[in-house]
Amino acid sequence: MRRRALWLLVSLVLVALLSWPATAAAVRYVALGDSYSSGTGTRSYYDSTCQRSVYSYPYLVHQAHPSWTFVHAACSGAKTADLINSQASSLTTGTDWVTYTIGGNDAGFSRVITECAKPWWLSDCNGAIDRAQAFIRNTLPGRLDQVNQTIKMRAPYARVIVLGYPRLFNGEDCNAGTFFSPAEEQRLNETADLLRDTLRAAVARAGTNFVFKDAIPPFIGHAVCDAVEWINGLSNPVSESYHPNRAGHANGYAPLVRAVTG
Repeated sequence: MRRRALWLLVSLVLVALLSWPATAAAVRYVALGDSYSSGTGTRSYYDSTCQRSVYSYPYLVHQAHPSWTFVHAACSGAKTADLINSQASSLTTGTDWVTYTIGGNDAGFSRVITECAKPWWLSDCNGAIDRAQAFIRNTLPGRLDQVNQTIKMRAPYARVIVLGYPRLFNGEDCNAGTFFSPAEEQRLNETADLLRDTLRAAVARAGTNFVFKDAIPPFIGHAVCDAVEWINGLSNPVSESYHPNRAGHANGYAPLVRAVTG
């Protein structure tokens, strides 16, 4: 009887020890990507080098799940190579959730915006857009596949939420110091659509652990020069320009992520 009781006690201890890691392990969330994920545009940064903000959508998702382990690796100016060679080191086999925005800097979108903001007689806006669109069609897909393969290799069990970029313009230019024509704004918005389609196709190739969330629909009616802007127009400092503001992160991007994570 004593031996049976002893074995029962040992068995219970073993069961408790074996089950403890599964119940105690924290959910791990890693945010990767560029300025649209770091929080550029929110005007308040706890990391000024990468412009990481407590008002960015990754931080807001973290606040909604305070028990999760959170790593904010996104950095303003990041390209696909930066995500692969630097940011991906934050991923582990224990990573549960990954989010990212990437591709805009590879396509030189900030240079395109700068070119198109000039007066027409100084600008080669259409040429800049043509070059960006050609890059998005011909070169970016392979780079995105490398990004997704790197994430799968480093975090094979993670669910990955890939976010697109919003359309920036509503057809008018209300900012002093910029000279966007309605036709240029339309072409710039079409470039955002092309980037969305390219990101979505890369996600489809990546497999079932990846999901794409389109940022265009929630930002409709909240572009630059709309009555309630979720995207900054020309700003001081200039780096804040044409990025989501705090409302854009809170009402545009964060709900897209939370629709998947809960």
